[in-house]
Amino acid sequence: MIVDLRMDDRIAFITMQDAEHLNCLSEQMCCELIAAIDKAYAEECVGIIISAECRRGVWSAGHNIHELPIDGSDPLAYEVPMEQLLRKVQDIPIPVIACANGTVWGGACDLCLSCDMIVASDTATFAITPAKIGIPYNASGIMHFINQLGINKAREMFFTANPITAEDALNVGLVNHIAPEADLPALLEEKFCAPLRRNSIRSVSAIKRQFRILSRAASTMSSESFERINAYRTKVYRGEDYKEGIKAFIEKRNPQYQGKASDLDE
Repeated sequence: MIVDLRMDDRIAFITMQDAEHLNCLSEQMCCELIAAIDKAYAEECVGIIISAECRRGVWSAGHNIHELPIDGSDPLAYEVPMEQLLRKVQDIPIPVIACANGTVWGGACDLCLSCDMIVASDTATFAITPAKIGIPYNASGIMHFINQLGINKAREMFFTANPITAEDALNVGLVNHIAPEADLPALLEEKFCAPLRRNSIRSVSAIKRQFRILSRAASTMSSESFERINAYRTKVYRGEDYKEGIKAFIEKRNPQYQGKASDLDE
């Protein structure tokens, strides 16, 4: 098991504990997180905290690059375990709080944004890195960032793949609170756990369901726009740059990309 689940007075504490592999969101990790979230809901918990045992200061390295397909399949298709995990976090009708006490990379950023609230250590950083590896991110993931950060900050994070600090993340609304790592347990108890225990979970659950429905309604798009997005993405993940990005990552070298922006012209 690489995920630990502990219940404490109706709060579920779910901890990623595959620090050896930087808590990458492998198929096993995603499936165990989904199972833990389901169990927490079945046990009538009023809130879920997702945290991690860090190694080398990494909360989660995001996608397990070794599991990404290179046969022309969509790396972020609807049914892949990481996408299932993100939908589970969004749809489970009780609050989910991410507690990030280290660097958060790639798909792990999307996991945090899928949570209802985020607290972070003051030394944490956040980076969304598909452009470094040649991965064409999907529309739902990009919308998380636009809705949370605004379009300009989202563009900066996606286009540059540069990490932002915890303070910057707080200022742009990516996280709710930051504190020294040693103070995070007290912060979680005061700001989240104690209020969730005393508030009406029926009311909170109804409100979370409304947030989800309203956010989906605000981000609907035409079928033509959806088709165009998929066409762009398909050209990327079936192209040579995508394969080169994965190969370079595995070989621990800088990728040598040859693709051009005009390759995506219609």
